[in-house]
Amino acid sequence: MPFEEPAVEPESTVTTCYRHTKVECHVRCTRCDRYICPDCMREAAVGHHCPECVREGARSVRQARTAFGGRITTVPAVTYALLALNVLAYVAELVRPEIVDRFGMLGAGLAGPDGGHYVWQAVHPPGFSAEGVVGGEWYRLLTGAFLHLPPTEGTFGILHIVMNMAVLWNLGRQMEAQLGPLRFAALYLLSALGGSVLVLLLAPDSLTVGASGALFGLGAAYYVVSRRLGAHLNQVNRFMAGLLLWLLISAGLTSWQGHLGGLLAGLAVTAAYAYAPRARRSWVQAGACAGLLALLVALAVWKAAALA
Repeated sequence: MPFEEPAVEPESTVTTCYRHTKVECHVRCTRCDRYICPDCMREAAVGHHCPECVREGARSVRQARTAFGGRITTVPAVTYALLALNVLAYVAELVRPEIVDRFGMLGAGLAGPDGGHYVWQAVHPPGFSAEGVVGGEWYRLLTGAFLHLPPTEGTFGILHIVMNMAVLWNLGRQMEAQLGPLRFAALYLLSALGGSVLVLLLAPDSLTVGASGALFGLGAAYYVVSRRLGAHLNQVNRFMAGLLLWLLISAGLTSWQGHLGGLLAGLAVTAAYAYAPRARRSWVQAGACAGLLALLVALAVWKAAALA
């Protein structure tokens, strides 16, 4: 009887995804040659890549930056967030008007036993208590920059927040695109703080509210950035002349101290952004912001101690 060789089964040709082992696939990653299923395919210049190769490639590719070292973004998320915070704070004011007295920028004042608010006196009668920064309410240095005049009060009423938000919408998007989200946020907050600190130094008994100090800082940033990038100076100079003119006019209508403090802080921050040496740009920019913050805090502490 002739010898019969056992039948040999053909080798399986089924291939599966390296990540999803139960999914049959026939496409390989053009970088690592592993099989990938449709869920794992990532479009590449040639063929497809797997998720790991895509992440590895992203780590090895240098990310594009703005002219001032910031992260490039197509959505001005910080500007939108600031707009939302201002509007929400305004709605809260309409519901609870006492928020203005509780969180507005005030250097030194007295809260009376009758619930009223009085001019500051270092030596005050029994039953009166200190309020404002001198009373330990340091948060007012920033919270006041997110509040605005009630609809029927002050020179502008509801136009106060409308005008400020229009400026924030226009300037904020431009500056965030040029500086990047993180640098833009630092500029805005330091400008707001700079305005509050100058109010504390020069008019500590005045209750002030509004984003104007921060917006004057953005105006200063627009000027510095435009000059650094070589923009058409006629338009830039007209803008700056209008900003300074409004600073003079506002001296008789609103808190010029807040406007001037924001303008000076914005100039200082943006000058550091624009003229920092490229080799160590991030360190110089961060150091300048930290230095300005330390100076503003030191001035506020000194003034609070002097008032007390």
